Amino acid sequence: MAEGTQRRLAAIVSADVVGYSRLMGVDEVGTLAALRAHRAEMIDAKIAEHGGRIVKTMGDGLLLEFPSVVGATQCVIEVQKGMAERNQGVDEDLRITFRVGINLGDIIIEGADILGDAVNIAARLQEIAEPCGICISNRVHEDVQDRLDDKFEDTGEIELKNIARPVRVWRWTQNITSVAVSPTAEALPLPDKPSIAVLPFDNMSGDPEQEYFADGMTEDLTTDLSKVSGLFVVARNSTFAYKGKKTDARKVSRELGVRYLLEGSVRRAGSRVRINAQLIDAATGGHLWAERYDGTVDDVFELQDEVGSKVIRALAVALSPGERSRMERVHTNNLDAYELYVRAMGTPYPPIKERIFQARDMFETVIELDPNFAGGYSGVSRILYLSVMYGISENSDEDIDLALSLAQKAVEVDDTFGSSYTSLATALLLKRSFDQAIEAAREAIRRQPSDADAHAHLGFALALAGRADEGVLPIEQAIRFNPQFHGPYLNILGFTHFTRRCYDEAVQAFRTNVGRGGPLAYPAMCWWLASHVGLNQMEDAHQMAHRVVAEFPGFTVSSWSMPRLYNHASDVEHLRSALRLAGLPE
Repeated sequence: MAEGTQRRLAAIVSADVVGYSRLMGVDEVGTLAALRAHRAEMIDAKIAEHGGRIVKTMGDGLLLEFPSVVGATQCVIEVQKGMAERNQGVDEDLRITFRVGINLGDIIIEGADILGDAVNIAARLQEIAEPCGICISNRVHEDVQDRLDDKFEDTGEIELKNIARPVRVWRWTQNITSVAVSPTAEALPLPDKPSIAVLPFDNMSGDPEQEYFADGMTEDLTTDLSKVSGLFVVARNSTFAYKGKKTDARKVSRELGVRYLLEGSVRRAGSRVRINAQLIDAATGGHLWAERYDGTVDDVFELQDEVGSKVIRALAVALSPGERSRMERVHTNNLDAYELYVRAMGTPYPPIKERIFQARDMFETVIELDPNFAGGYSGVSRILYLSVMYGISENSDEDIDLALSLAQKAVEVDDTFGSSYTSLATALLLKRSFDQAIEAAREAIRRQPSDADAHAHLGFALALAGRADEGVLPIEQAIRFNPQFHGPYLNILGFTHFTRRCYDEAVQAFRTNVGRGGPLAYPAMCWWLASHVGLNQMEDAHQMAHRVVAEFPGFTVSSWSMPRLYNHASDVEHLRSALRLAGLPE
């Protein structure tokens, strides 16, 4: 060993982006932007939280070093779970996924780099890991097996490329443990009404192109059941956390807090469609009913209506005349338009410029495909709202007017479509028409009582209007409707608590979101640092301010339009003053 060479024991993590070359070929700009967003909003914070350091980055991967093997393993598990959540609703061809290897051993320090067999083994473990999975050496497993809630599966001894001796390998995947809820987490309490989750319908066509057809059926059934006030229906974002995974009814019931599960499959061959559906009582694991529906593509929406009606009858839920009318309304008969709408709904997340613009193009195509489908108009309106809120809009005044016009068009085209009123509420907020925005959000809830987004935006509107104390409950209701995918709602909840001057609760909401791997764009960063200022935790506030400046170099307090949405000047100054005290540029 050369004189002066240093060694130390460390946990080494090798991470690689699955299919990086393919992703770059499909969308180079979008892939790079998405990677930057994942790192900035979640991954780098997780590494720092668990005491790790980034040794080096490659275009398609990371090499990390941790002083603690437990910290390294916990960090990687949290990142993989966070990525699973962030990828919900993202086109499968555009998802960023990682495979990861972890080893523990003696490393050689060479400048900022690390070398040695321990590093090589970590890299080889990464190569054999499944997408979204983790492989660890037996030495790692011996240290973590009784110190983590998550479990690893023994795959035996494996010959690794260019490694002299076989390595006993342990494997972790999303199928071994729950996606977003610790196995030790308390079960969510059941609501005081029949509660149900529509699990993602399986695509049995053997054709990946039909995946959105199956997803559309899941989305439509969820939307239809959400219109019934006598039901509690979990949001589709949460149920899609189980897509493609083996599910245990009791476990899903515990994690989502529902009594009943609707699951099924779809097979589409030419013009023929077959739907298999079954309603499960998760308390017993037994089937309340299971049926097969055969028909053609032309009458698929009628088949879906039959499934939804059967669920309502089985649960003995009474419909009001208005609910019956809304249930009978078919929002579009154009399958291409509906499938594209389903894809577009998840596209703008994480909310980076490229994804927001891509979603707008998709929603505009929906309008072209079916001008009588409100989803296209409400979708573009929603995207314009996001563009203004995230400072992406090139002409805010023009986009605000267009957002309102399109939302009004959506209501005119189909006032039974709950999202029409949710988009109207957000557009009215941009116009600072607070009473009208609150009423539009309430109208969205009346039409779709289990719509988590509508509840969240009602809370946001109340907070901006100067009624933040009233805003807490609807946001908490949104979180309950969407228990596996409520990161954005936690950000809104934190903002609402900040507006109430309840800074402890605000900081806790943001910290909970980051702990879950939730997204943290600059509005949430600003609200979080302002909450730290409220607690006089200036070091934390300054650190977050440095992060905002580093990641958003053009940001200034005066140019950020969001504080101007407040109804009261005192609330505007309350937020801006905190931003200045944290060190953000005027």
